[in-house]
Amino acid sequence: MKLVDELYELYRDKLTGDEEDIDMLAFAFLEEMTRDDLLHLIYEMDEQELYNLMGLYLIENLKVKFAQEDYGQRRHPFPNQRNLH
Repeated sequence: MKLVDELYELYRDKLTGDEEDIDMLAFAFLEEMTRDDLLHLIYEMDEQELYNLMGLYLIENLKVKFAQEDYGQRRHPFPNQRNLH
């Protein structure tokens, strides 16, 4: 994506590239954008970029949702016993 390339070129010598720096850069960028700016960027994406964007969005938000509900962590001590109340 052209935007990612431009941000990388602008900040590659100024940041370490660790997760904290990347988060800070992304949030600072988004803070300056309007809804219309973001929609314009999305409109300019090719099909693969759009699928990648939606894929990441779905993956990250599903991770959060499952983590919030401790999915997989709540195991009934008697797996075949039904809760009738």
